[in-house]
Amino acid sequence: MPLIANADVIRVTRVDGCGRPICGEDNGYSFDCFATLSMNPNTEDGEDVEYKAANGRICGFKRGCPSFRGFDIELSFFEVSPEFIELTTGNPVVYGYDGRAIGYDDCSIQCNSGFALELWAEVLGDDVCTTDGAGDGAWIYWLMPWVTGGMLGDLEVGSEQAALTLTGATRAGGAWGVGPYDVMPIDAAGTPGPLLDPMGSNCHRRTMTTTVAPPTILGEYTPVEGDLCLAS
Repeated sequence: MPLIANADVIRVTRVDGCGRPICGEDNGYSFDCFATLSMNPNTEDGEDVEYKAANGRICGFKRGCPSFRGFDIELSFFEVSPEFIELTTGNPVVYGYDGRAIGYDDCSIQCNSGFALELWAEVLGDDVCTTDGAGDGAWIYWLMPWVTGGMLGDLEVGSEQAALTLTGATRAGGAWGVGPYDVMPIDAAGTPGPLLDPMGSNCHRRTMTTTVAPPTILGEYTPVEGDLCLAS
C-alpha cells in the first residue's frame, strides 16, 4: 500500500434493513468538512483452555481465539448538514419555505436505519500518476457497506470551533454487491466502474487503492443510480 497523505472525501448512502443500497434522488450525500474518522475493531477475547496436573505441571494449553464483532466508527465533523444527519441517524430534516433543508430534529435512535460509508484518502508516491494517461492521481478507498446505530454525540458550542461526533457500528453481510457507483478502474484504459468483486458475507470493510477520483461535493442530497439500480 502507498503512503496516505490525508483524508479527502466521505460519501454516505442510505441502505435498507437488509443492507441493500436504496436507489433514488435523496439517498446519497458527499462532503469533505470532517476532521477524523476512527474505525476501531470490536472484539471479544476467546477463552483460554489449560490442563493442569495435580502436581502443578501444565499438561496442555490452548489459546482462545478472539471473535471479531465489527468496527465501531466515530466521525468528527464540522459541517452541520441536515441531509447528512438524516441519512446517518434517521432523524427528520426541517425545511424552509422554499423547500431547502435548514435544520433537523433530534428525536430518537433509529436502530432500523442504516447507511454505507465510503472514504477516500490521497496517497503519496512517484507512481500514483499512471504513465498511460489514465486517471489524475490515486487514493486509498475504504468501504463499510453496512453501518447501523448512527447517533450524534455531545455538542459544545462556545468561543472555539464546534465539532459534532457521529458514532455507529458496522455489520457483516448485507447486499451492497458491487455497489451503485463507479469506484475503480475496470480495464487497462482506466475506465471507471463498480467493484469487480462483491465483499464476502462475513466481511465488514474493504480497503483498496483506486485511480478513480472521489465524488464531487454538492452540499445537498445526491442521487443513487447506476446499473445496480436498473437491475433492481
